[in-house]
Amino acid sequence: MPADFKTIFPERELPSGRQLLQEGRALAPLWPVGRSAFLEHVAAKSEYEFKTRQMAAGKVMQHAQIGYREPAQSCRAYAEIWETCQRHGVTVDRYGLCLDWSMALPRAIRARATRGTGMILPEVEDFCRLTASAPAAPHFGDFVLGFPGALENTQAALAAGSTAIGNLGQYFTFRIPGHDDDVEATAATVRAIGLIAAQPVTVMVHSNIDDGYAAQFTDLTSCLGIILVERDLITRLAGAPIGHCFGHHFSDPMMRLAFHRAMSMAGASPGTVIYGNTTSYRGNVPQNFASLASYLTMDIVGQITHPTGHAINPVPVTENDRIPTIQEVIDAHLFAGRMKEHAAGYAPLVDAQARDAVAATILEGARRFQQNVMTGLAAAGVDTDDLFQMLLALRRIGPRRLESEYGAGCEDPLRPGVRIPVVPATILHEIREMADAAIEAAARLKALEPRVEPLKVLVATSDVHEHGKMLVEELLRRLSMTIEDGGVSTDPDKLVAIAQRTHPDVIAISTYNGVALGYFNRIKALLAQQGLDIPVLIGGRLNQIAEGAEGNLPTDVGDELAAAGAIVCREAFELIPALRAVAQRRQAQLRPATAAWHEV
Repeated sequence: MPADFKTIFPERELPSGRQLLQEGRALAPLWPVGRSAFLEHVAAKSEYEFKTRQMAAGKVMQHAQIGYREPAQSCRAYAEIWETCQRHGVTVDRYGLCLDWSMALPRAIRARATRGTGMILPEVEDFCRLTASAPAAPHFGDFVLGFPGALENTQAALAAGSTAIGNLGQYFTFRIPGHDDDVEATAATVRAIGLIAAQPVTVMVHSNIDDGYAAQFTDLTSCLGIILVERDLITRLAGAPIGHCFGHHFSDPMMRLAFHRAMSMAGASPGTVIYGNTTSYRGNVPQNFASLASYLTMDIVGQITHPTGHAINPVPVTENDRIPTIQEVIDAHLFAGRMKEHAAGYAPLVDAQARDAVAATILEGARRFQQNVMTGLAAAGVDTDDLFQMLLALRRIGPRRLESEYGAGCEDPLRPGVRIPVVPATILHEIREMADAAIEAAARLKALEPRVEPLKVLVATSDVHEHGKMLVEELLRRLSMTIEDGGVSTDPDKLVAIAQRTHPDVIAISTYNGVALGYFNRIKALLAQQGLDIPVLIGGRLNQIAEGAEGNLPTDVGDELAAAGAIVCREAFELIPALRAVAQRRQAQLRPATAAWHEV
């Protein structure tokens, strides 16, 4: 059924987006942009001004991600990375500052939240102390906009001299365990955007589409289309510029370069950062350096030929295993500095005509997606001139339905409600590749023989990272399993409630954000309380920060998980023999009952 107002908004009353923006604007005199070490060093009023200057000069900027849990450790990293790279002739222009997910909540209730592995800045002074540590642009890109604590965190970021604040993309897909009030989160976000827009200097709203709907779209035209939608809403309704980020899931060099070119054609600049293609880090350290070189080459060539102001992001090659050390971040940036010296020679090798043809196709489809979304929501009764209504409508409709109803592709005659992608998103190909590799690994170990008995598997994630779940579901489909959707960032009590309702044979959990052991132990306790004997498989980043741990870095808890009763799957292929073992135990349990029945 097409979207309609009452389905999207069952509430009797909703806040006014215009009023919320005005409330945020009224706070601007109390919360102006502070003078950060970066703004003083580059003699600019804002990063937007600095980016524009660097684009005109043909400079390729560099972006690092940092955010250790302890503020003092983060300050040390902030200074050491910039200073060491500078001594080697490499400038790190900006930092993406990774706040912990507990920081997404208002300060008054933050202490009660489940903590992850990110940076915790309790007070405004902690924000300011961090950004004063080195002259790199502070970009607060995680867990600020999009959450209940959006206004408080935006105030602190502005006071610390940040002029790029996000992450609007996270608003659409991320949730904080135990906090499901999307009206509260939206209202806080719109107020924060009003505060940003009212600053006397230019402050960019940041949105990482790979943290948002682009991670779940099947068509690159939808990915660029959501950028066009967000740009229209933020610039037209709030009067603030928005800088977009992409890159996590773009492994194909041509598609990566063509998408960048399409953004350039659309005038989507200056952007914030082209993020590193972390999904391509599937090997050991030397192998991952090849992936690092591959995506950096395309990103540098793109900025040389058609500058969009996006900083390149050399992600340390250990990123998929653990939080990188300070030295590993430095190594990645020195590597990128040398790549910039070589990359200019690659630019003439690019087939510009082929790239531009793909980019033009992406842009044309993106404009159709944008038009379809705006026309469709207006027809549903949504006020397309109200930022609150538009954001909340997009969030509640969700990516799959948005693409199904408003996508640029033709409807698939064989799959009702599905559109054939105009330019297929590369993440789908990557998930299939990873599933192929898992099946091949299982076959080499003869884990596919005999065939695994079909089971009903409840699949969920402990946090906001969905790609592990997508891979598990792809493997389960190939094994002819029945899949029950347990959701993303699902609280333990809700997951157990779903298990009570659906009666799965096994629960499969993908985890990432440093909560593995605590999350499993809570699931185990709740299952026992309900008298449910359901095996629990867990895979992903199996780590957690122990209370009082040295350096506040997460440690591997795989052995502890196994000792507590979890079925640990460190690699994707291990899911297959684990499911077979569950099926064999299930058959053994059923045999006595079957024999007794036959006796009767």
